[in-house]
Amino acid sequence: MTLDSVPLLDIDPLLDDRATRIIVCCGSGGVGKTTTAAALGVRAAERGRRAVVLTIDPARRLAQSMGIDSLDNIPRRVAGIKATGDGELHAMMLDMKRTFDEIVEAHADGERAAAILNNPFYQSLSAGFAGTQEYMAMEKLGQLRARDEWDLIVVDTPPSRSALDFLDAPKRLGSFLDGKFIRLLMAPAKVGGRAGMKFLNVGMSMMTGTLGKLLGGQFLRDVQTFVTAMDTMFGGFRTRADATYRLLQAPGTAFLVVAAPERDALREAAYFVERLAADGMPLAGLVLNRVHGSGAARLTAERALAAAENLDDSGIVDQEAGNEAVRDSTGPSPEPGTAEHAELSQPPEDTEHTENAEHTEHAENPENTATFTAAHTAKPTATFTTPSAATSPEADTPESTPEPAQAVPEPTVDALTAGLLRLHAERMQVLAREQRTRDRFTALHPEVAVAEVAALPGDVHDLAGLRAIGDRLATGRSPA
Repeated sequence: MTLDSVPLLDIDPLLDDRATRIIVCCGSGGVGKTTTAAALGVRAAERGRRAVVLTIDPARRLAQSMGIDSLDNIPRRVAGIKATGDGELHAMMLDMKRTFDEIVEAHADGERAAAILNNPFYQSLSAGFAGTQEYMAMEKLGQLRARDEWDLIVVDTPPSRSALDFLDAPKRLGSFLDGKFIRLLMAPAKVGGRAGMKFLNVGMSMMTGTLGKLLGGQFLRDVQTFVTAMDTMFGGFRTRADATYRLLQAPGTAFLVVAAPERDALREAAYFVERLAADGMPLAGLVLNRVHGSGAARLTAERALAAAENLDDSGIVDQEAGNEAVRDSTGPSPEPGTAEHAELSQPPEDTEHTENAEHTEHAENPENTATFTAAHTAKPTATFTTPSAATSPEADTPESTPEPAQAVPEPTVDALTAGLLRLHAERMQVLAREQRTRDRFTALHPEVAVAEVAALPGDVHDLAGLRAIGDRLATGRSPA
């Protein structure tokens, strides 16, 4: 099944539909998710939407392309947007720890919030616990949606196969918070007073004896203090994560899988498509980035290579001067088959290799050692020096000029044409490989709408480049 037989992903109706409130760009790393998300935000704002782009990618490309010095946890207005109507664009980059701190500050009183924020275990958890980044992205998405300040939120997910951790992290973190280990640490706080301390001493004696040796007693005390202070907030984490998860399944959300026309990237794209379908997430389609095209696609790679070879062959036969221009024109060239011709045909002698061979021969044959030594010691040693201005006889001669370097002949039209034909053949081979890869994906998922984005000649680093990507997204098909 070819790409022409699958549905076309029409981007503009998706952006113009006011019922679309969230667009999530997911895919493997290095396929252009950040650029795609930014281009969607720019195009939506310039078509009248109040959009905000949330990136989880730690790279600074989004800020640079939008002309912002830096992005942080607060949405920043993007200048230079040619908006229509009420359209405007904001952009932000998730600050995982700051988002976690905001949750603590919002759901705990001042004293308890300070105790949590200063707790060493909390600081480790908020800075790098597995899944925390994705969970905080869910929290931030929920916060942006609840503010109702923007009518479109574009989310750029992490650059790896773990991009679907964006969906899994709330469950994993919730399982951790609801796990036996946490419940055991919470039990003393729930009992309270001396009874709680007695429970802690009895119920945790065996565990602390073992874990204390591995992790240290101070670590366990930090965890227990953290759990005690966070007791009233654990339910809120799970509740908000579940609410955001349901929001992602709602009709107002659209997932875009972003890929490049390469085997590994499209294999990951197929994985994302299947996973989203299994989780009941609404998939809008596939964005295929950096697709190559050619304005002379009717000229196949085979015909181009054959034409290049014909030009090369005719160039050798029809060359007027051949190699005569670089020979000595004072005497006739040696006739083929003569001893002189055979001598000229030999490659230049490698002196170092010859001497090494002689050394080896005489070392292996002791009878020749004396002869070899005498022959080489009898050779005079030549000393090469650079003549100075005082000693050089030509230094005072005004007519002495450096010998001009031999001019490099310019390539002929046939040679240039042959080179261009070979470049075209390489491009057509790339196109054929991309086509085979796309066909394999569409054969597996013929129901997925696809939009192709033609490759740009350079990197995207400003709003003009993002607009160009948006235009290609809207076209949906790479030029043939």
